[in-house]
Amino acid sequence: MRPTDIRNPDYFHKVVDCQWACPAHTQVPEYIRLIAAGRYTDAYLLNWEANVFPGILGRTCDRPCEPACRRSRVEEHNTGKPEPVAICRLKRVAADFKDDVRGRLAETLPPTQPRNGRRIACVGAGPSSLTVARDLVPLGYHVTVFEADPKAGGFMRTQVPRFRLPERVIDEETGYILDLGVEFIGGRRIESMKALLAEGYDAIFVGCGAPRGRDLPIPGREEAAAHIHVGLDWLANVYFGHIKTVGKCVLVLGGGNTAMDCCRSARRMGGESVKVLVRSTFEDMKASPWEKEDAQHEGIPILPCRVPKAFLHEHGKLVGMRFQIVQSVYENGRRKLVPTGEPDEIHDCDEVLIAVGQENAFPWIERDCGIAFGEWDMPVVDKVTFQSSLPNVLFGGDAAFGPKNIIWAVAHGHEAAVSIHRLLSGENPAERQPPMTHLMSQKMGIHEWSYDNQIVRDERFVVPWSEQAKKLDSIEVEVELGFDAQTAWKEAQRCLNCDVQTVFTDKLCIECDACVDICPMDCISFTGNGEEADLRGRLTAPALNLEQALYVSGPLKTERVMVKDEDVCLHCGLCAERCPTGAWDMRKFLFQQPHAAPDAAAAQKVAA
Repeated sequence: MRPTDIRNPDYFHKVVDCQWACPAHTQVPEYIRLIAAGRYTDAYLLNWEANVFPGILGRTCDRPCEPACRRSRVEEHNTGKPEPVAICRLKRVAADFKDDVRGRLAETLPPTQPRNGRRIACVGAGPSSLTVARDLVPLGYHVTVFEADPKAGGFMRTQVPRFRLPERVIDEETGYILDLGVEFIGGRRIESMKALLAEGYDAIFVGCGAPRGRDLPIPGREEAAAHIHVGLDWLANVYFGHIKTVGKCVLVLGGGNTAMDCCRSARRMGGESVKVLVRSTFEDMKASPWEKEDAQHEGIPILPCRVPKAFLHEHGKLVGMRFQIVQSVYENGRRKLVPTGEPDEIHDCDEVLIAVGQENAFPWIERDCGIAFGEWDMPVVDKVTFQSSLPNVLFGGDAAFGPKNIIWAVAHGHEAAVSIHRLLSGENPAERQPPMTHLMSQKMGIHEWSYDNQIVRDERFVVPWSEQAKKLDSIEVEVELGFDAQTAWKEAQRCLNCDVQTVFTDKLCIECDACVDICPMDCISFTGNGEEADLRGRLTAPALNLEQALYVSGPLKTERVMVKDEDVCLHCGLCAERCPTGAWDMRKFLFQQPHAAPDAAAAQKVAA
């Protein structure tokens, strides 16, 4: 194998598993250290720079960072129970304990530029559009955000129940963006792309989400329509106060997070018997594991492998549903639902909520306006620039590639803002500025580091629930209280500081193998070079995760090479403490994804 090129910005970025997995590339270990130091406002601002909605995401994020967390791999190896750091809930800690940040938000943005006369329209006031607005307003653009509802937030406001996300948090964090000078026009639904194009905007960003829930056209649907609701619409009607009660016996169909929000909302609105029935197995459900756990904790049974066959009704009144029992069979990696042959099940009910998926709906975009549509009647969108076939019309969030999570919409908004700025500056949107990276030694003395490298053995701490919320009698009372300061500090100590890298200088190594002896994970080996597959099998502890690279040095004096398995390294610094020549060093790695900025020099200034 060739020596590892640590100058490649992706190399150490991928070692910081949580930041690599975050679509917005939030500097997770750094903000966790700030929380541990009690610097909550600084931690919030570091989050706000990347993910824009720390208080909202600290409650609702789909947490792609946590399955990637190194801590879970270490604990699974030692105890068989993977417990990642509570990254998402620590983000909320920064939001809960911060000071007033309004005077400091500008620190995370490019220097404010004078108005340049360019006008940008954003369709929808969800997370992707608001991110575009936040990134472009400081650069001198006049950004107008159109929203069908009276207030900003999109699905964050209308489809996420208040017991998960309080209204005040949405108001606060959307307000930070609108107060930058965004023109917000609420209560106006865009009905025609042609008409919007005719208004002369220099660029249009479509961030209207995936607003349509899928229906279930099976026998009995029309006859019992008064008691059957599409989940997304039902949640919105609950938010706006159009629906205030629910039937006593409720069935929720679907296995995603929307289904979990529906069943938990129905339970709080008077549903005495609320059940979730899903086609897949429990393990294959699309809902986040913690969402399923919360529903079950509230006494809501989840019945897998049930395919809905018919709504049962008497004289127009819904009385139940019939389900076929199936099993999941995998053929060539594809799931197939096969009937078990058992008799169909009948489940009594007087109300049904359908949450079997979302789909995009663009009836307002005329098909002859120049925007190409492809498979599933979705606009053809470039995955790098987010441009459509009309270069000045861009899509992001759920509107671009289908339903995902808020953090993905934020990432799309950042990238679309870069494209818009480059396009209107006469540059090629496809040519992107490389990320800013920096390696800085953490050495303070022979055995002293400027970061806390002690590995604690604590298991993941549990977020407490409100006693009032446990009564399940109010849809407004937030369930989770969040960590207090002391528990947040303890949870922060579980972070392994994956952004502090072990950097090896082969010219200084005397091959004493002291680092091999001291390494608690046996992840360092000195061996003859070879092809990767062969080398992985000859290490002190064979490297099994093919997704994570090996750190390979240049040839040493004995012609051996140093090979380190980055997958299981604890970043504890013991190798650097033990090394008599300083061949090992602990260096903090900074990775910052570029956002829209006046020019490269200004971008570097903001990053510094």
